[in-house]
Amino acid sequence: MKIAYADPPYINCAKYYPEKTEVDHRLLVDKLVNGYDNWALSCSSPSLKQLLDLCPDNVRIAAWVKPFCSFKPNVNPAYAWEPIIFSIKKQRLTRADRTIRDWVSANITLKKGLTGAKPIIFCYWLFDLLQMQPTDEFDDLFPGTGIVTKCWEEYRKGDVKKG
Repeated sequence: MKIAYADPPYINCAKYYPEKTEVDHRLLVDKLVNGYDNWALSCSSPSLKQLLDLCPDNVRIAAWVKPFCSFKPNVNPAYAWEPIIFSIKKQRLTRADRTIRDWVSANITLKKGLTGAKPIIFCYWLFDLLQMQPTDEFDDLFPGTGIVTKCWEEYRKGDVKKG
């Protein structure tokens, strides 16, 4: 199967990245919907409604819950979770398989060189969420620090204890 993950600069947050260019999320969602069997898109909670308006009706929302996160002055409540919009066009799991939760709890990363770098636990959960198999073709559309691709290579080799 062909699977993708997109973790672009979130809407109105391009200023925090070297490119400083806003992503055309309409084009991005179209690419995901029409180019992949299963896919996921990370976003911010303030942009969730705007992005859902671009998505087909069959998408679901998962959550990355952050027990430790960055608390910003005058921001209350804190942004302690991130939505992940995902689509499973080709279901692989059966009742006999273990159930994957639609959330993961993992602390944010620090000093990884890029705002929003995902933790390793998040990456492995994402692969399970998207029902990935070692033979799948996987595109990390916004590689950033490269951690998602690195984790995918380890996951494919079976170098990771799942679950």
